[in-house]
Amino acid sequence: MQDLAVKTVDRVAAILRALSAGGPDGVALSDIADATGLSKATVHRLLTALVSVGFAYQQLPAKHYRLGAGAIALGGSAMRHHAAGVVQPILDRLAQATGDTVFASVREGGAAICVARAVGDFPIRTLTLDVGDRRPLGVGAGSLALLAGLPDAEVEGVIAQNVKWLKDFQGFEPDMLRSLVARTRAEGHALNEGRIVSGMNAIGVVAMDPSGVPFASLSLAAIRDRMTPERVRELVDLLTAEARGLEAGLMPVPRAAKLG
Repeated sequence: MQDLAVKTVDRVAAILRALSAGGPDGVALSDIADATGLSKATVHRLLTALVSVGFAYQQLPAKHYRLGAGAIALGGSAMRHHAAGVVQPILDRLAQATGDTVFASVREGGAAICVARAVGDFPIRTLTLDVGDRRPLGVGAGSLALLAGLPDAEVEGVIAQNVKWLKDFQGFEPDMLRSLVARTRAEGHALNEGRIVSGMNAIGVVAMDPSGVPFASLSLAAIRDRMTPERVRELVDLLTAEARGLEAGLMPVPRAAKLG
């Protein structure tokens, strides 16, 4: 019985991977069967179960299948928890080394979500983000580092998606965001000079996954007096070294294996 349960879980996971690899037109049942090595009857039975719980849906009129909202939400939650677990030791080291507050954020659609934080021992603390806080991509140093790591077409798509949301953040109009993205790419790090909290500056860098997609940003915030040009360069070097180390430890996502 236990072997059967494990086999079923493996088959469901393989189907979900096939669905996640599908394009905007979805994936045909026969293509899912080819990708997983399962029979069409088995794929149809498991897809029916996945549809019933919202993990997949059938796209008409082509009758192709796509990931459902339930799977997407679960995947996003898993990604956030995974990133938080990976980056927390990094943040702890940075906070201890600098005395400042450091954050890690990940992208979720058009938003950046803070997934972890560590607070240094400097008496004036810059708690500008709580774990779980969401901002439009580009608003804040870590968020800007994530946005700048995307291709130009995605940057434009995110800005268009967030036009109304950006109105809540003075100094982050679409044209200004484009300018900040260009500066971030040119300088190799994001810089927020008091645009969110007056007197508080922040810097951020991005760590990319093996496929070249932003995995997480590492950012540091401090009062303006602690962010002299000389110290900013030192802090950027620290953040960048940790980001490159993080990238080196990220493993490629394995391709779905054929199942019997």
